[in-house]
Amino acid sequence: MKTILDTIIDQKRKEVQILKAKFKYTDFEQTAFFNRECISFSNSIRESEFALITEIKRKSPSAGIINDQLDPKTLGLAYYESGATAISCLTDNFFFGGLNSDLETLRESVPIPILRKDFIIDEFQIFEAKAIGADAILLIAEALTKEEALHLTIIAQSLGLEVLMECHDRKNSEKLNDLIDVIGVNNRNLHLQKTTLETSYELIDYLPKSKLKISESGIKTYDEIRKLSSLGYHGALIGESIISNSNPGDFIHSLKLKKNNYVY
Repeated sequence: MKTILDTIIDQKRKEVQILKAKFKYTDFEQTAFFNRECISFSNSIRESEFALITEIKRKSPSAGIINDQLDPKTLGLAYYESGATAISCLTDNFFFGGLNSDLETLRESVPIPILRKDFIIDEFQIFEAKAIGADAILLIAEALTKEEALHLTIIAQSLGLEVLMECHDRKNSEKLNDLIDVIGVNNRNLHLQKTTLETSYELIDYLPKSKLKISESGIKTYDEIRKLSSLGYHGALIGESIISNSNPGDFIHSLKLKKNNYVY
């Protein structure tokens, strides 16, 4: 039975073919952002007490419309001024309402790392990510073979981009490679579209201790942040709960980890 992830990847393959027909590698290399020095996504996480990665997303297959009126510049500045470590920007349009111009607008507006969050299956998309101003890309273990993930990691890093690779179960975690910069644990099962923080709580023991690790999806409270920190996570990606909040700045402040504040 075809899942939503299967449907998304099928659509993405079509989009990549259209992209390749429209552009050449040299088109990306000639853009204003392509030769800029990226801001380190991993260093920003490492230097935080507990990293809060906020998100720009209008809709999703699981939640439907979240905020279709959001302005990337306004929201991005609110995130930055409230102390967000980095910003994750959805650029998939068909399923998530994202635009490449959203990321370009963010790049011109905030001096913190920007993660391009999309369904990357081809190196052409990585060149595109660099051209629109990304500092890091997302690779989804469930959508790639181990060999594909390694190849895409090498291409990204050769361009100065860093790689966040996400998994949501032990089988996915076996596709992680030594080169990736940050590991993400997605609490949302990409096939069933169900979310539980138990995924992060259970998977931490099977992840490399030497790697930076963040938890993604379903995180809403300060107590959850404290528990994730105590288990060994270095940050969290906060999506729908912040985008739908009427005061994202205050919400970010409410989640910030206080020093020496742990769960026992």
